Amino acid sequence: MKPLQKLAVLGVLAFAAIAMPSLAALKTGAKAPDFSAPAYLAGNPFTFKLSDALKKGPVVMYFFPAAFTPGCNLEAHLFSEAIDQFKAQGATVIGVTAGNTDQLAEFSKSTEHCGGKFAVTADPGAKIAKQYDAILDKKPEWSNRTSYVIAPNGNIVHVYSDLTPNKHVKETLDAVKALKK
Repeated sequence: MKPLQKLAVLGVLAFAAIAMPSLAALKTGAKAPDFSAPAYLAGNPFTFKLSDALKKGPVVMYFFPAAFTPGCNLEAHLFSEAIDQFKAQGATVIGVTAGNTDQLAEFSKSTEHCGGKFAVTADPGAKIAKQYDAILDKKPEWSNRTSYVIAPNGNIVHVYSDLTPNKHVKETLDAVKALKK
């Protein structure tokens, strides 16, 4: 490869590294870190504990950057539309964010977003997101858009990371269905 071509390739790779979200470090088969955090369901506050949710079945935990932002609004709406399919598989869906945590009560009950159909968890300081390596590179105080499917034994069985919100529901629902096979 010619020196100019090498320089161009390195430039593209450097730009991609800066522009792209980090790939999730927690891989399939890893043990999901347990956590307890403030959460809201239909505007009502409670404490979400991952280990308690796993006693009921698999958990779909999706990290999103911030409540009331365009991509997060769409993603929450898509999860709310598919919640009955997740419940039919015995799965709990929980959204986790480090951004706009003071607005989660409203976000959780808004019919345009979560619609009171699943809980959202506040992650001030992105402590949970750091444990799951779901930090947004461009704004490290916010969560990246990364979804995990966690089996009842606490092991991660699927990871999907993409800032575009459109495929997170399909990815995670397919993974939950695969657990039953």
